[in-house]
Amino acid sequence: MSFKRVGILGGTFDPPQMGHLILAEYSRETLNMDHILFVPVADHPVKKGTTRLKVDHRLAMLQLAVDDNDYFSISRVDIDREGPHYSADTVNIIQENHPEAQLYFVMGGDNLRSLPTWKRADDLYKNCRLAVMKRADEDIAPDMHDDILPGLSDKVDIVDVPMLSMWLSSTYVVERIRNNKSVRYLVPDRVLEYIAQNNLYQ
Repeated sequence: MSFKRVGILGGTFDPPQMGHLILAEYSRETLNMDHILFVPVADHPVKKGTTRLKVDHRLAMLQLAVDDNDYFSISRVDIDREGPHYSADTVNIIQENHPEAQLYFVMGGDNLRSLPTWKRADDLYKNCRLAVMKRADEDIAPDMHDDILPGLSDKVDIVDVPMLSMWLSSTYVVERIRNNKSVRYLVPDRVLEYIAQNNLYQ
């Protein structure tokens, strides 16, 4: 299927939680994207060795999380090749699969702040646009790194998502599970059922 605008949302998705889905949906709507590709990593170059679960479990949960949204699908681009994986390479491979599409790399404001530390960051934003989630009162701006990364501000689209100002992360979800606290409404119901059935994160 051919798309004109494709969003790329990478992560460990360990587990996938509502924040991931909200970020994907709001970015898609705000920037008029045709599709969002969720790209789970097998070998995170920065968080190496910190994934809690093997990729099979993470893939299964992510599939359950996105199944009911026709605009969402999963790409195995960072699973079916050897790591380490860098975002610039991921974007290039996806562009080969969608040569006519404008690509948007979807990220949180914290990723924009740390972008100068990313390997080959300039290759990343030269080959796609950056769709950056901005929480309420978050101190980020498109031109915040122009002195280090020339031309970056021209490639940044800010997506205001004030409802995510309450910090929600996969780490927070796992902490609650391990403390026998409810994570209902923090993860999709089908993901919650999968976690319980497979006794994960205990």
